[in-house]
This record gives sequence, C-alpha cells and structure tokens, in this order.
Amino acid sequence: MVGLGLRREMLDELLTQMPSQIDFMEVAPENWLKLGGRFAKQFKSLTDANNFLCHGLSLSIGSPEPLDIEFVKSLKVFFKTHNIKLFSEHLSYCSGNGHMYDLMPIPFTEQAIKHVVSRIKQVQDILEQQIAIENVSYYAAPDQQISELDFTNEILQQADCKLLLDVNNIYVNSVNHGYDSEHFLANLPSNRIAYGHVAGHYNEADDLIVDTHGADVIDPVWHLLDLAYQHHGVFPTLLERDFNIPAMPELIKELDIIHQLQAKHAITQNKESA
Repeated sequence: MVGLGLRREMLDELLTQMPSQIDFMEVAPENWLKLGGRFAKQFKSLTDANNFLCHGLSLSIGSPEPLDIEFVKSLKVFFKTHNIKLFSEHLSYCSGNGHMYDLMPIPFTEQAIKHVVSRIKQVQDILEQQIAIENVSYYAAPDQQISELDFTNEILQQADCKLLLDVNNIYVNSVNHGYDSEHFLANLPSNRIAYGHVAGHYNEADDLIVDTHGADVIDPVWHLLDLAYQHHGVFPTLLERDFNIPAMPELIKELDIIHQLQAKHAITQNKESA
C-alpha cells in the first residue's frame, strides 16, 4: 500500500478524481478537528470513500507538562467520525511552559524512557487502541546516555506501541550525527512497524541536513527504503510533501517509485516463501 499526505489545496482535485496510485491518505488531526463549512464537508466526503490515517503534531509525548487529556478525548471522537485506521505521533515534544511550535529532541536517557512509556500507555488507554511512534529527525542530543536506536527500541517494547518508520529521518540523522543508517534500520523491530514515511529534505551543509518535506526524495533515501523492505518486509509507505508542492502528476511519479519497490520485494518474498 502506498499513501500520500493530504494538504488542503489538494481537496478539489482529489474529490474529482482519486489517482489509483493512492491507497491511503494521512492528515494532521490538528489541521482538521475544528474545520467547518465547505472544507469539513469535503474532508468527510474523502474520509467516507478512502482509507485515512492521522499523524499528530501536538501531543507532545515527551513533554514535562501534563498530558492534554481533553485533546486526546477529542481525537478519539474525530477518529470515530472519520473512520481513522491508525494514529501516529512524533517521538519528541513541543511544549513546556507554553507551546514551542517545533519538535524538540527528548533526552536519550532511562528516565526519559520511563516518562514517555507511561504517557504512551495513557494515550493508548484513552483511545483504546495502539498508536504508532515516529523516529524523528533531531539536531542536538542533550544529556545523551544511550543511543537513539536503543532509546527507540526500549520505548516500543515497554509501551507496546507501533513504529512509524521514517526512512528519511534515519538518513538525515545518520548524516547529522555520523552513524550508520543501514545498521540503525536493520536493528529496528520488524513486528512493530505499522507503516513508513519517505520525504525530501534540504542540505544546509555537507554535514547538516534539515528535514523540510519540501523537495523530491533523493536516491540515497530511496535506497534506504529498498533496504527497509529487504530487512523488514513490505509495509505501507507514505510520501510526505508539506510545501513546494508540485502538481499531482509529479507527486505520482514518486508514488510510482514506492509501488515499484514494493512490487520488487513482494515478488522476492513470495519466491522465498514458496
């Protein structure tokens, strides 16, 4: 399965004709929860006819501030209204004495693991379903005691949650922090992967990449997605594009690449199991 992140400017076009390359779509619930009027009706028409996931922006799972219980309850209603199949969030935080409007890195410590695990469990209890947590891009690792890989795997195991595997974020972090992207990828738990993301980024310098979702996916990221399917089997994968959004035919070209990689590995895995 191949997906695309829905942006408001795509509504009219997708309501007229949904490209066959799109098997599911993803939205940030914060951008749609309080919408009314024409946009709300158009969105409901799309969710009634298509498979949708939600990828949150403001749950702030690693924040020291109390969890926003009323927000989580409003998500539960929204998911039921729109038949949302899965909710994912970033392994990060965006609030602490106010909202910071950015995704901040959680310290890679045992104490942070316990804190995050308890909050994920609380969210899952309220929603009455597992959620997926995304490995995020980050630009500093304050008070780091353990590796990003160990930190991520411990949270997945202890919280009994799913993983949103962002392949571009692995690539970005491997360049920015000097680690082996293929080793990181191979050592994630296959059974926890709910779905994946690919996206483009911006090269600020040779050793600094900014995760922008504003450009085409580059060849090294496609290669890493290829390896992800090799290591973990084929999983649903979504293309993110947040700005500099090209015309739909250009987006479809990237969706076709995902389809081609998935077909390649589906054939290989079928032969191996025969």
